[in-house]
Amino acid sequence: MNLNKTALPSNKFQLIAVIIGTSVLFSCNATDSSSTAAVNIDSSKTSSIINTKTIEQKTLQIDTRVLEQAAPVSLTMEQIMSDPDWLGRQPENAYFSADGDSILYSRKREGAVVRDLFITSANQGNGIIVEHQDRHLYDYDVIVDDQDFDFVGWIHEGNVFAQNKQTKKVTQLTKSSDRAFNLSYYKKTGLSYQQGSRFYAVDVNTGKQEQLFEWYFGKAPTAVDAPKDYIAKEQIKLIKYIQVQRKNKQDRFEFDQKVKQENPSHMVSTFYFNKSDTNVAASVSPDGKYAIVVTRENTPTRSDTDIMPHYIQEDGRIAAQAVRKRVADAEPQAHDIHFLDLRANTQKRLSYKALPGVNEDVLASVKAENATRVGKTYTPNRLPREVRLLSTQSPIKWHDSSSHVALMLEAWDNKDRWIVTVDVEKPQLTNQHRAHDKAWINYRFNQFAWFDNSLSLWLLSEESGYSQLYTKALDGDLKAITQGNFVVDDVVLTKDDRYFYYTANKKHPGIYEIYRRPSEGGNATALTDLNGKTEYVLSPNENELVLTHSKLTMPPELYTVTVDDAVTESVMANKLTNTVSPEFLSIPWTSPSIVAIESSHTERPIYSRVYLPEQTDSNEKRRAVVFTHGAGYLQNAHLGWSGYFREFMFHSLLVSKGYVVLDMDYRASAGYGRDWRTAIYRQMGTPEVEDLKDGVRWLVDNANVDEGRIGTYGGSYGGFLTFMSLFNEPELFQAGAALRPVSDWAHYNLGYTSNILNTPNVDPIAYERSSPIYFAEGLNKPLLINAPMVDNNVFFVDVVRLVQRLIELEKENFETAIYPVEPHGFVQPSSWLDEYRRIFKLFETHL
Repeated sequence: MNLNKTALPSNKFQLIAVIIGTSVLFSCNATDSSSTAAVNIDSSKTSSIINTKTIEQKTLQIDTRVLEQAAPVSLTMEQIMSDPDWLGRQPENAYFSADGDSILYSRKREGAVVRDLFITSANQGNGIIVEHQDRHLYDYDVIVDDQDFDFVGWIHEGNVFAQNKQTKKVTQLTKSSDRAFNLSYYKKTGLSYQQGSRFYAVDVNTGKQEQLFEWYFGKAPTAVDAPKDYIAKEQIKLIKYIQVQRKNKQDRFEFDQKVKQENPSHMVSTFYFNKSDTNVAASVSPDGKYAIVVTRENTPTRSDTDIMPHYIQEDGRIAAQAVRKRVADAEPQAHDIHFLDLRANTQKRLSYKALPGVNEDVLASVKAENATRVGKTYTPNRLPREVRLLSTQSPIKWHDSSSHVALMLEAWDNKDRWIVTVDVEKPQLTNQHRAHDKAWINYRFNQFAWFDNSLSLWLLSEESGYSQLYTKALDGDLKAITQGNFVVDDVVLTKDDRYFYYTANKKHPGIYEIYRRPSEGGNATALTDLNGKTEYVLSPNENELVLTHSKLTMPPELYTVTVDDAVTESVMANKLTNTVSPEFLSIPWTSPSIVAIESSHTERPIYSRVYLPEQTDSNEKRRAVVFTHGAGYLQNAHLGWSGYFREFMFHSLLVSKGYVVLDMDYRASAGYGRDWRTAIYRQMGTPEVEDLKDGVRWLVDNANVDEGRIGTYGGSYGGFLTFMSLFNEPELFQAGAALRPVSDWAHYNLGYTSNILNTPNVDPIAYERSSPIYFAEGLNKPLLINAPMVDNNVFFVDVVRLVQRLIELEKENFETAIYPVEPHGFVQPSSWLDEYRRIFKLFETHL
């Protein structure tokens, strides 16, 4: 695992293979919390089995002095649900300083909500806090760096700074209450930035600033206005004085316009767009000659926002907070792309007609099915669809030469994504890549950018079934750089265009390592071999990585890896930080095993975390709890530290009480490719519950679990699946707890829901098929509903409406707990404690 031997407590463990049913389960025997489950491969579902003889037995060590500092801590509900500061406050958002000499990271201040900025470097451990007066040297809202320039630029607290790469002198270039953003290099010695509806540039050597262009929403000014009515028209016709005044205004206006045209370098280019529009994005070319401005209609739509009451206020009154609108109220919206020539002061709106498939009726079969249900006939249409920027990342990218700009677009119906380019000499959209999915385009894996030294793009796409890396010359074909049944993400192209760095779960769906591959093709090099979950940042000089690495029972810490051209295999990772608390390390946490559970509905297994209590001589059947992760599109059966850290600790507590706990990456989860993700299209809650049934069957057949003593719980999407399980498969679980749950998808947001279910006005069948409120009559087992009232994600009304439905159905075996001050993700430890006490009581009572 290539860990620094001073990092972890002395602990040798042995890998053992256990055959359970059709699964080959690899786990670890260990004596303390540093243990981690290794790879698990299902022998009936995969073409390869890990050969344990080839797995090197490794030793993990922790300085025993750390454990000696630990105060006695018991595994109790009160400890688990207390303020998580006691875990140690792990490093967050690690990155390199502009000169690459130091590593920065944020760390929560103990007992406070603020984050301190720490600075450290190799062999300096946790480092020290950056003083407030020095934060501008290291704390970036955004930073730009390019090997073609001898300076680095960044924005701190809305102001622009630059650092000379050789002298390392830092210069503040702006000081304004108007925050700068949208930072880019400008010509050879400057930086451009945006403030409001204006773009500026500043020379880093002289400090000279200039305004590049500006725009307004409204009519361009004219010398004189047309008469507004009959009386005005007659006044102009009859009164000579008025005629003279109008001529004078016209003459002055034409003179001023001629001055601007003949002295363009002395004047600021000004552009005008529709009065009813608003800005979406803007970007200026590196040479300052061209710009892209994207707009959309700003006309208020039906139910633009909703209102959420917040009952617990300092003044004792009720506050009405504005929240997002529902997907049921969504209306199609398009963006307009304007190409601006700043020298000629001209603008052109770019047409979408050249986009392949833009006028396809991609929802024709869905609309026909819904029409048939109500006795109507649907006639397909070929009208162009609404198109907009895909803004999950920066969607406008200029080539360094300023000759071309690339944009990423998406169809409003979520079925298409295009990467297009514009030649500044012939400003029109040219398609470079179309990604089409009959379900929906993933909001992840949409990275793209230019090569530095050629008119070529690199991009991620799921077209093979998994996110893979491709390159595309403007006049060439798409070329696959990576291929396989694994996920590629977080791509970085080196400044000299030689190498791609990226993360991938190549050796196991739950293990993420860092790889490097030549950009021209060739073999990939695995730079890490840490067998957990690892993220990275490449240093500015591209000879070092800072890693954020975690394991199943070990929260994230920072590591460093040195890289150079000679690296052909994984590199020893040096542990940098030690922030995990002695109290956390003193507890004998249960390390879950990763099991590949056979599926009844797919050829691929369902990867799952399994928490098993110690074996006993008793033949008594065990109780079990199935935890269902939230978000739908999220991966939890990986070998790293889970974002559900409280649930992980709660599961260790359950194991100490004799429970088996199962946590499944059901279909819809992340990390397993496009088909696993889109299996729920138009049928949320059906494939997932099928997978949960397979999980229950596995528990009964392989973990000595009593089929009549299994409960379930989950939050958000997990709460939704708790509903769907209890309502549609009422004998599957004997009790369930639904936390902050969705009960009717028509009340959820646009961006997430319309991907999977289209919109209610187009596809009501999908919403009725997928919303628990339509199946509530199936409840016959105890149900606990826990609902935060200040939830601007899943509205409290989801619970209110479902409870009313259960009352009207005369159901008796449900109860509701409300949390008046909590948002979607609970904050107060007392709320966490109350919630999980209720969940535990539910299981103890009914299992």
